[in-house]
Amino acid sequence: MTQALATHAVKPDEAVLAIRGLTVTFGGAGKPVRALDGVDLSLAKGEVVALLGESGSGKSVTLRSILRLHPPKRSRIDGTIHVEGIDVTSLQGRALEAFRGKTVSMVFQEPMLAMDPVYTVGRQITEAVRKHEGVSESVARARALEMLTLVRIPSPERRLQAYPHEMSGGMRQRAMIALALASKPRILLADEPTTALDATVQVQILLLLRELQRELGLSMIFVTHDISVAVEVADRIAVMYAGRIVETGSVRDVIRSPRHPYTIGLLSTRAHGGRLEGHRLPAIPGSPPDLANLPPGCAFAPRCTLAMDLCRTTVPEAVALGGGHLVRCHRTADTVDRRAAMPPATTAGG
Repeated sequence: MTQALATHAVKPDEAVLAIRGLTVTFGGAGKPVRALDGVDLSLAKGEVVALLGESGSGKSVTLRSILRLHPPKRSRIDGTIHVEGIDVTSLQGRALEAFRGKTVSMVFQEPMLAMDPVYTVGRQITEAVRKHEGVSESVARARALEMLTLVRIPSPERRLQAYPHEMSGGMRQRAMIALALASKPRILLADEPTTALDATVQVQILLLLRELQRELGLSMIFVTHDISVAVEVADRIAVMYAGRIVETGSVRDVIRSPRHPYTIGLLSTRAHGGRLEGHRLPAIPGSPPDLANLPPGCAFAPRCTLAMDLCRTTVPEAVALGGGHLVRCHRTADTVDRRAAMPPATTAGG
């Protein structure tokens, strides 16, 4: 699969989604955990943004914050989330219910858990359509059949009567996409929708999502930890680490000219044709930080080979590199050579 690298930058007046200073803190019996720390993110009409990073970096928390899915008694949200001028953080009751699915919808990571196992796929899609559009059972059922056909599920009439467990992983994910699109949302959130699928089915789902996004004119945020997936589906990439976006820009800028040491490290760990057999891939040293005990300054500093004293005491501000390419790093001027941030690869024999 190939895709021309895009160079789209979002202008403020184009944004259908604008997140500013989003901070999410989870409380409990122990020390509070700051899962997001001052996230800024914009999404333009018809644009696809990929959130890229290791597990625990805050990607899924960001998506769930947009839909207000975090339990209110155990979470605190600060900052602003605006979708088409709507202040999402102020929505309550029926207004919030109408917002979920109709304005913004989500494809979850594991459809077997996201779909109700005691109802047929057809009934779940039908109920969603009736709730958001107030149409009759027959009209909603026709929409459900239309959606299953749109996502290319074989024998869609028969699959309307199927329960989730009666379908393969690939078909369940297609059904999840059909459910998410049934009420014609303007923004689609996809939370690693190919993680549980085998490689062949992953390719099919990725191509399907990208085709549907273009056909329906959707804006989409796609969460992944796979760089190749981000390149395939996205117009822009936002790299997350420890609850912060550390680099964002067009696919071309981030992939060809990464400037944050973490981004450089992620790219260096990819296998590619030039890698000699018998050599280990470079690895980012250390482990992701404990979000309940984040270090002062840049959270990546303990793992960064370019870290200096300032990095360990002061959180870096965003540095604009032009064309919408932003980096949060005190050493931006020293990361022009992507190899500078990572140690050389070692042989398999050590």
